[in-house]
Amino acid sequence: MSKLTILANIVAKPDQAEFVKSELLKLIELTRAEEGCLDYKLHQDNENPAHFMFYENWQSRASWQHHMDAGYMEAYGEAVENAIESWTLNEMSHIA
Repeated sequence: MSKLTILANIVAKPDQAEFVKSELLKLIELTRAEEGCLDYKLHQDNENPAHFMFYENWQSRASWQHHMDAGYMEAYGEAVENAIESWTLNEMSHIA
């Protein structure tokens, strides 16, 4: 199976941006240690500090799915449940 790129956009409620950022930062070390994680980088929008984006590369969709099923990801979701305005996930394939 081919490598998978994930673009995860998370928009916090404006008054919750720092809290959401702190929760997102907690994910980095744990995720980077996972088997199959090739790249996991967090970005913050320069004009909207409540908008965050993870750029992720995984060896396979299975390795990414394993990450999504991790207990710490569930804990993150519960922690930020009322602090997130919106989020989207895009599964991307490298074509050139």
